[in-house]
Amino acid sequence: MTTDQAALPQSVEERRSWLPMVGLFLAQVLMSFNVAALPVSLGGMVEEFGVAPTVVSSTIVVYGLAVAALVMTGAKLGQRVGWVVIFRVVIATFAVSALMMIFSPTVGWAIAGQAVAGASAAMIVPSLVALIAENYRGAQQATAVGSLGSARAISGVSAFFLGGALGTLVGWRPVFGIVLVLAVVVFVLSFQLRSDRGDPGIRIDLVAALLIGVAIVLLTLGFNNLNAWGLFYASAGAPFDLLGVSPAPVFVVVGIVLGQAFFWWTRRRIAAGKVPLVDLGVLSSGRERAAVYAMFIVVALEAALNFTVPLYIQIVQGRTPFDTALAMMPFNLTVFVTATVVVRFYKRYSPRAIGVFSFVLTTAALVWLAFVVTNNWETLPTILGLFVFGVGQGALVTLVFNVLITAAPKQSAGDVGSIRGTTQNLASAVGTAVVAALLVTLLSLNVGRALMDDVEVPPELVIEAELDDADFVSNDELRDVLATTDAEPQQVDAVVAVHEDARLRTLKLGLLLLAAVSATAIVPAGRLPGYRPHEIPDPAGGSGRV
Repeated sequence: MTTDQAALPQSVEERRSWLPMVGLFLAQVLMSFNVAALPVSLGGMVEEFGVAPTVVSSTIVVYGLAVAALVMTGAKLGQRVGWVVIFRVVIATFAVSALMMIFSPTVGWAIAGQAVAGASAAMIVPSLVALIAENYRGAQQATAVGSLGSARAISGVSAFFLGGALGTLVGWRPVFGIVLVLAVVVFVLSFQLRSDRGDPGIRIDLVAALLIGVAIVLLTLGFNNLNAWGLFYASAGAPFDLLGVSPAPVFVVVGIVLGQAFFWWTRRRIAAGKVPLVDLGVLSSGRERAAVYAMFIVVALEAALNFTVPLYIQIVQGRTPFDTALAMMPFNLTVFVTATVVVRFYKRYSPRAIGVFSFVLTTAALVWLAFVVTNNWETLPTILGLFVFGVGQGALVTLVFNVLITAAPKQSAGDVGSIRGTTQNLASAVGTAVVAALLVTLLSLNVGRALMDDVEVPPELVIEAELDDADFVSNDELRDVLATTDAEPQQVDAVVAVHEDARLRTLKLGLLLLAAVSATAIVPAGRLPGYRPHEIPDPAGGSGRV
């Protein structure tokens, strides 16, 4: 199909009230706020339940695993039951999860509550996409899609501030009272939505659901624990080992194999004329696949930056979550604004042009940060770098999502939503895990080399304090460790100076490597569609797109 054949004049669009979209926007806020509130609440739960932080952090792990494993099944269930019905049911169950958190007598109840929340979110994610496709068209649809990206950004900021304030003044439980209120409001607004009744004839492919569910769980666990369990050889923190090999890379390999088995099974089912768990037709064109690749990279970069900044501010500098929120404010607010307003540029520029330009921005911002960053994140050059990165990030989050949803038929919107949810969850896990392993490895190399060259630090002290086993600690923690040794004051100062210099060089190298990843994404961005607002891709035409 040629460009001239695919380009059709847009008809006059029916403009709908934004009230239904308010409900969908708040549903995205509901999920994002819940996720962002968990880290803020960890300290309070540890103190109240009297358990180790690793036990309480299971709430985060369980939530993420439930979302990742069930999102594709949730999409098919929505197509079968009907999107409005399933949306109301899962919002109600999300409210139940909030009640479980508020009244949980033990940490087990809190973990169960987040399992319920994760299962609910797995169905909300594709529901949001399908209901936007059902309720809005054209420019309104693009704006609605953009609002989901901005909702994620503003939820993170509000959770840090509201959660931090409530956790300090009242306790961690009222934070989930906000989640409960949001769920009630969204449930009420859901009666403004319109949608088809669903198709009871749709059957859910249980084999595919099992394959992709286990694959995503293994990939998420594997990538998330590369640092804790060992990149190759099993560390002391690994739950078990396989002939000395860490379970983390094994999980990753098995997850990839099961993922390939899922695609094989799905294609086999389509060839047999049966309904698949997810319609791979939404990825039939290289342009749609490029959008998924771009989405994976930009979410992974966001996760990497969201890990790196708190790491340096809270652990290295020993500052509070409020300091982290303030440091990330330029980035989060920029993502929030850009994700909303970027749709205005669709009138003049193609997704290809916006995508390439945005990845150029994120690459330039990361290179800039690598050269100007210091141990103080509040300098003007650093804020400028975060601002520029936020512009590129916000534009890309909206753009690639909009490309997928506008290129697919309305009935496949749920499949687009499930692909979005799976991609974002996996990218977030990969981005966080890879940058964590990368930074620790670089730090160990930098510290080891610097200690060998420093004549003021004797080899005996390196062995006694295990200084060659480097990790990210604050200067105060490092001095406390050295206080238990026979190190003289000048030697302590030398070790601290070595670590300060090594940490900064590690950060700079890490940012440069992230910039390289961002630069490689310019290639798939160049394969995004080149249509303009007066050209409409033909969703029913498979790969016949401009």
